[in-house]
Amino acid sequence: MKGWNFCSDNVAGAAPEILQALTNAGAAGAMMPYGADPLTARVEKRLAEIFETDLAVHFVATGTAANALSLAAMCPPYGAVYCHRDSHVNVDECGAPEFFTGGAKLVALDGPDGKLDAAGLAAALDQGWAGIEHHVQPAAVSLTQSSEAGTVYRLDEIAAISELCRSHGLGLHIDGARFANALVALGCSPADATWRAGVDALSFGATKNGALAAEAVLFFRPGKLDELRFRRKRAGHLFSKMRFLSAQLDAYLADDLWLGHARHANAMAARLAAGLGAIKTVDFLYRVEANELFVSLPAAIRDGLAADEFAFYPWIAGGPDCIRLVTAFDTPAAAVDAFIASARRHAP
Repeated sequence: MKGWNFCSDNVAGAAPEILQALTNAGAAGAMMPYGADPLTARVEKRLAEIFETDLAVHFVATGTAANALSLAAMCPPYGAVYCHRDSHVNVDECGAPEFFTGGAKLVALDGPDGKLDAAGLAAALDQGWAGIEHHVQPAAVSLTQSSEAGTVYRLDEIAAISELCRSHGLGLHIDGARFANALVALGCSPADATWRAGVDALSFGATKNGALAAEAVLFFRPGKLDELRFRRKRAGHLFSKMRFLSAQLDAYLADDLWLGHARHANAMAARLAAGLGAIKTVDFLYRVEANELFVSLPAAIRDGLAADEFAFYPWIAGGPDCIRLVTAFDTPAAAVDAFIASARRHAP
């Protein structure tokens, strides 16, 4: 097999089950708009069952909207959102969280393995901004699960950060663009990974894991329901034909398709890591825990892989030799094996 695109899980196509669900929704005839349809109601009920609790659900089309609207509901314009310096909300959303919060400040913190840790967050909170009118006021913490380094927050790590949030009156949000990948890596229930660990809001991602464009904002404190309704409409994410977002999520959740997709993507990442790890001139920047790999390769391997038509992103933050590789729900084992064979062939 020659060539495969490992740049991102966003390069993957859509799952056939989800495409069929869209076709079925289109052929089902007239349905009430703006989420007042039976498909939307069914998905909302299913999410409550999966997470084992009552929750407020708002469907949107992008992860940026899910994150920005979640934080906007948790943070006043004069508030501060603590996040990792490499997080998507801080690096890759073009100021959307600041825009939708009306001007809240993202306070970017360092942390090992692409994650915030309780000690670092505690030190930031101990700076004494609370109650001082000259400073933005601590309002929320945002975690990325799995992280932008491909690592996964353990349940005890989330609980420790949650305890800090509670003691300081902060909301806790999770950017779950790759939540399914983290969940299968943890081997726990969705409830244990979220509200039971003290999480208030989750951006529940599906687009990277087989959907076309479908995300959900889940609030585990349903008191935020009305505020999110109006914020979503004002942001242009209240879709008139909401059933086509809901249809994607309906198929995504059916028969645990979402978890099966994530298991496959994680397994392909582990297979890729095992093969590359056997090459002496290859180094890993982080542990491989979900479906992303950050590896340093000699120029001879990088150039050889490119010549063999493999695509990947250079990852400058990891050094001049570092690249990022991402596996997806549709990554074939043959593509992984061909990549490893190419890397071995070109290794100096």
